[in-house]
Amino acid sequence: MSEIKRRGLMLVLSSPSGAGKTTLSRRLLDGDGGITLSVSATTRARRPNEIEGRDYFFVTPEKFEGMVRAGELLEHATVFEHRYGTPKQPVLSALGRGRDVLFDIDWQGTQQLKERAREDLVSVFVLPPTHDELERRLKARAQDTDEVVKKRMAKASSEISHWPEYDYVIVNDDLDRALAKVRAILEAERARRTRLVGVGEFVAGLTRKPGP
Repeated sequence: MSEIKRRGLMLVLSSPSGAGKTTLSRRLLDGDGGITLSVSATTRARRPNEIEGRDYFFVTPEKFEGMVRAGELLEHATVFEHRYGTPKQPVLSALGRGRDVLFDIDWQGTQQLKERAREDLVSVFVLPPTHDELERRLKARAQDTDEVVKKRMAKASSEISHWPEYDYVIVNDDLDRALAKVRAILEAERARRTRLVGVGEFVAGLTRKPGP
């Protein structure tokens, strides 16, 4: 089957902690070979189940600040007293090769991406079904202390208030349904005419008159 050359897109999934964006991201990556995860740099400590270079690039605050000053980050933000940012070069290289890049970032980072690369950006905000369910999920994953869970719940309302800034909104009341919606969004955006950089050449081939 003939393929039309296209530029990759940046797919952002954002949500308050516990709404399911990380699980959705992993499921999407497992089932779609055309998209790769953007690995962020962070100043926070590595958790026991995390791997350097796969989950994050764990750097010192001094190293992070150096990356900011050198313009090496597409976006960066401070979340719960730790800094996070997206290294620029791997993303731009992937987009140029027609690879899509998935971002698991918050609204602050999404705003910066929108300012710098709006045409490449597709943003999705993931909502929890209820306030109580969000709290239950945070406690069930057993990654944070009760104090940290309280802080995350307190911040959730502020994070959720940014939903109008996104292209799409999904309620994650059922993981399979939510994943199906994300996949549908991705497939539709891949077919957007402005991303099909090779469509002119493809159409010319279709309309070329046969020789004598």
